[in-house]
Amino acid sequence: MAQKRDYYEVLGVQKNASKDQIKDAYRKLAMQYHPDRNKEAEAEDKFKEISEAYAVLSDDQKRGQYDNLGHAGFDQQYSREDIFRGADFDSIFRDIGFGDLFRTIFGGGFGGGYEQTNRGQDIGYNLEITLEEAAKGVEKEIQIPRTEKCDVCEGSGAKPGTKVTVCSRCNGVGKIQNMHKSGFGMFVQVVACPQCRGKGRLIETPCSNCNGSGLVRKKRKITVKIPMGVDDNSQLRLRGEGEMIAGGGEPGDLYVIVHVLPNQLFVRDGDDLYRIEMITFPQAALGAEISVPTLDGPAAVKIHPGTQPGEVVRVKGNGMPRMRGYGKGDLIVRIGVVIPEKLTTQQRTLIEQLAKEFGTDVSAKKSKFRF
Repeated sequence: MAQKRDYYEVLGVQKNASKDQIKDAYRKLAMQYHPDRNKEAEAEDKFKEISEAYAVLSDDQKRGQYDNLGHAGFDQQYSREDIFRGADFDSIFRDIGFGDLFRTIFGGGFGGGYEQTNRGQDIGYNLEITLEEAAKGVEKEIQIPRTEKCDVCEGSGAKPGTKVTVCSRCNGVGKIQNMHKSGFGMFVQVVACPQCRGKGRLIETPCSNCNGSGLVRKKRKITVKIPMGVDDNSQLRLRGEGEMIAGGGEPGDLYVIVHVLPNQLFVRDGDDLYRIEMITFPQAALGAEISVPTLDGPAAVKIHPGTQPGEVVRVKGNGMPRMRGYGKGDLIVRIGVVIPEKLTTQQRTLIEQLAKEFGTDVSAKKSKFRF
C-alpha cells in the first residue's frame, strides 16, 4: 500500500493555516480535479485525496489528533467512514455547482460513507474512572440525553390513526434534481424537496407528542464496558448509541472519552507505574526487605546493602495490563532516604561514633564560607 502524503502537503497549506485558508485551498483544488471537469485518468484519485485531507484538517478534533499522531496513529483511530463524517462539503459544492455529485463519486470508493442525511449525529461523553478501575476493567452505567423515536407515533410523525401520504413531487425520495448549464457543461444539483422538506412524505395530522418530527428527547441509561489497561483520554466507540433521525435512518455513534483520575500512590507512564519509597539510613546501608503497595496489594521488595538515594527497583509485572498485548507493565520504585530532623541523645551519640569510624568530622566549627 502506497504511503499517504501529508495532509497539509496535499492541500498546499502551512501547518498553522487557518480554517478559511484550508477551505479556500480545497475549493480551488476541487474545481481543478473534480472528475466532471478533469478527464485525466488520475483526476478522481487526486480528488479523493484532497477531499480526505480537507475532511480531517477542517475538523478541530481530527486535525489535533492528526498533528499529534501522524498518519500511522491517526489511521488506527479513524476509519474512512469516520474521516468523512461531519465534514461540511455541501456549502463548498453548492458554490461551485456540484451538488450531490461528490457523494456519487465517493459512494463506491468509500462504501457510501458520506451520506450524512441518512445518519444521526454522534454524541461525545466524558467519563472519569480511577486508576484501579482502569487496571481491572469496569462496567459503568451512564445516562445520555439523546434524540429517539417517538413512542406515540412510532417515529412516523403522524397522529395515530391518521394518514401519511407519499410526496407527489419527489415520489417519496425526499430529494429533487435541478439541471443547469455552466461553462463546463450540464450539471445536476440534488436538493431537498421543498414540498415535503426532504421527508418524502406528507403528514395530514401531526403527532402531538413530537410535533410531527417523529423524534423526542430522552435520557437513556447505557452500560459502558471499560477494558483493562485503558489509558487516559482513550476513546471508546459504541455504534448506534448516538442521535436518531426521522425516517428510520441509521443512528449516530456514542464516543466515550475515558479520563483516568490522578492516583495518590502511583504515577502512570504507559504500562508502567512509578512511586517513591522512603527508607531509613540503616536500611539503605545494611540492606532490608520492605513492603511496597501495588495495585494487587502489598509486595515484598529487597533493598541491597549500600543502596543510594535515587536508585530504582523494578518490580516486574506489577504495572498496568497491556491493552494490545499480553502481560503487564512494571512497578518502578525510586528509593529515597529519610534524614531525621530531630535526634535523641542516644541516637546522636551513636551517629557521632559512626562518624568517627568513617573519619568524618561532625564537630560544630564556624565555617570559613560566607553566604
